[in-house]
Amino acid sequence: MDAFPPAARITAPPPAKILLAAAAALAVALPAGAQQVTLMTGPQGGSWVPLGGALKHMWEQAVPGLQIQQTPGAGIANVRGVDEGKAQIGFANSSTTVDGLAGRAPYPKKVTKVCQVANLYPQYFQVAALTDARIDSYADLKGKTLVTQPKGNTAEALTAEILRLNGLSYQSLAKANFQASYTDAVALMKDGHAQVMTLGTTAPASAVMDLASARDVKLVPVDDRTMESLRKENPGYQKLTIKAGTYPKQDKDVPVIGYSTHIVAACDLPEDVVYRMTKAMSQNVDAMAAVVKPIGGLTPKAMAADIGIPLHKGAARFYREAGAI
Repeated sequence: MDAFPPAARITAPPPAKILLAAAAALAVALPAGAQQVTLMTGPQGGSWVPLGGALKHMWEQAVPGLQIQQTPGAGIANVRGVDEGKAQIGFANSSTTVDGLAGRAPYPKKVTKVCQVANLYPQYFQVAALTDARIDSYADLKGKTLVTQPKGNTAEALTAEILRLNGLSYQSLAKANFQASYTDAVALMKDGHAQVMTLGTTAPASAVMDLASARDVKLVPVDDRTMESLRKENPGYQKLTIKAGTYPKQDKDVPVIGYSTHIVAACDLPEDVVYRMTKAMSQNVDAMAAVVKPIGGLTPKAMAADIGIPLHKGAARFYREAGAI
């Protein structure tokens, strides 16, 4: 089908009129002072997508003319996306953002254009196995069928690392599946096409709860040797505990690998925009906690805690005003 009727092509307006029409259309599409920002979130089924929606609404109200476009992402991919100019703001994980600034794998080069905005809440690296797979430790993953996220996800990088620290690799498994969404990973587990799933998110994780509604599952604990080795490589990792009763039939506490979810932004994103965004988060903690419960009680001081990543000038300005730094 033609985009325009033939007459329109024969009697096209003079170039000057075309330019004026284009300028008028752009003025309608982008109000004066508008700032378009791409926000990279996370995989479908995780907590970053709905939290991103809450932040979009909050930020667009707080910053006149701001327009947020959400796009799916992942911890490492988001840091690279901001550094490479594909996005201006994104969710990230403290441990792998520090890796990026240091230029460690899986980053191809040092990250230099990413600044810290705010710490939000702890993330739990969860290894959920079907009970009948008899996986009691990371070493037991040998010969099993695993599902994790694609390359560029913090949980995938951490999965590869815990395998390495236990003398294993993806080649040591019966099969490794890489799914872009937690929903698809859960479907593989429910159908018995995978025996163990890894993901980094809140606890309880909706994906694990969904799986536990159909299959008997257990969380595989991190052992002290693996935890100590990880911390030597990157102090951004910490041991966290998923309390007994968090999931159906979970009758004891389970130690797991943890890190923090935080917000990063392009260092050249205008100072006033980031200042207003940071202030809006501080003033709307309850709204964020309604989406991700562990955010409850977040303070400016916790948001500003030094995790080894330079603060954006706009965020630093707010934290100084709030007496947090």
